[in-house]
Amino acid sequence: MGTVNVNRNVTDVFYRYKMPRINAKVEGKGNGIKTVIVNMADVARAIGRPATYPTKYFGCELGAQTQFDYKNERFIVNGSHDANKLQDLLDGFIRRYVLCPECDNPETDLIVSSKKGTISQGCKACGFHGPLEVNHKVNTFIIKNPPNVNPASQGASLTEGKRRHRSKKGENGDDSNAGNDSTADGSAADDTIDGQAGALNGDDDDNVNWTVDTSEEAVRARMQDLTDGAKNMTVSDDFDKTEKERLDIFYGLVKKKRDSGEIENVQTHKELYTEAGLLDVQSKSTLVLAELLFTANIVQEARKHRKLLLRFTHEDPKAQKYFIGGLEQIISLHADKLMDKVPGILKLFYDTDILEEKPILEWSQKVSKKYVSKEVAAQIHEKANPFIKWLQEAEEEESSDDDDDSDVEIEYDDRAKTDSLRKEPVKQEVKKSTKPIDEEEDVGDLNIDDI
Repeated sequence: MGTVNVNRNVTDVFYRYKMPRINAKVEGKGNGIKTVIVNMADVARAIGRPATYPTKYFGCELGAQTQFDYKNERFIVNGSHDANKLQDLLDGFIRRYVLCPECDNPETDLIVSSKKGTISQGCKACGFHGPLEVNHKVNTFIIKNPPNVNPASQGASLTEGKRRHRSKKGENGDDSNAGNDSTADGSAADDTIDGQAGALNGDDDDNVNWTVDTSEEAVRARMQDLTDGAKNMTVSDDFDKTEKERLDIFYGLVKKKRDSGEIENVQTHKELYTEAGLLDVQSKSTLVLAELLFTANIVQEARKHRKLLLRFTHEDPKAQKYFIGGLEQIISLHADKLMDKVPGILKLFYDTDILEEKPILEWSQKVSKKYVSKEVAAQIHEKANPFIKWLQEAEEEESSDDDDDSDVEIEYDDRAKTDSLRKEPVKQEVKKSTKPIDEEEDVGDLNIDDI
């Protein structure tokens, strides 16, 4: 099947991180059809992740159930799926869960805390260590099945190992209850044996404690830990919320970063941009940024937050259009100080590359009451006229200069060709005519008597 680069965006043939191509085999028919990923174990070893993680990721992306057979290394996704499609999905998994967010190196480890419900990532190449900035349904599966637990030691599947432990616990529980009249003593013995069996089979210590201590206070403490660990993460059902609710979530996150003084941190910029993408509000997020980042001192604040704004507006005309709507709201809110500065404000954002020419000119064509009242919008457009006029004239001059340059080049090329065609035969005629003349002169000077 051959190998491919782990990061397929890298085209270097000497790239040292390789993995086998996915080999998929479709089995069964009708409702029982399924796709067996024959070499998933080899692929998983190459990328340094348990084979269950990418298989479960495929199931989440395709909306299909998955099955794992550890003994025979069979990893199955229900339904008929093409190998190329699975390879493309694997690229998405690698980008989210394998490559380092700082250096794009695949030499990373996942650090999972089942107790806190968090996933962190550490890079062996650049030393990066931080929370995994990915929200996906497979996160829940990873938290429940940390990479340090070897599922093969538990049986052919995760559930089979648990069933075996329960059956052993039941047998031992019956023996211990034979000499005891109290049912409470019997249940205590069961809990102890269950904890010991989990420890012997490599279960996490947190799970053992959870089984033993089920008091109300212990449960409340663990729930608080889970809440603290997940408070900065977007829950997986955010896609079911309305766009307004998702914008509100993003608003809360930006406000929190601004109030804590982290808004100028580059890592915060990446986190906010990723979160906006996960919430599917990337373009409209500029409305939120304008509302939270700008006041009457917009000139100083624009320079201060330029890098963050560029991350959202660069080569995204739609985001720039919404950003202008956010500027209208800020100008309306501080009209007494900002209304007369409208041309300068627009030019400032144009000069800093946050706004491009085309979205500005499109905005100037129509007065809209989408973000502010019709009267205020008309007033903002009127104040912006000098800048719009300057922008249009600059565009016309640039286009006319281009036309003039192209005409000159064409005229110059034509003349050069015709001149060369005219001069070449003249030179050849001169050479031909001079040669016989020289020969005649030499003959005329020759004296026969000298011979």
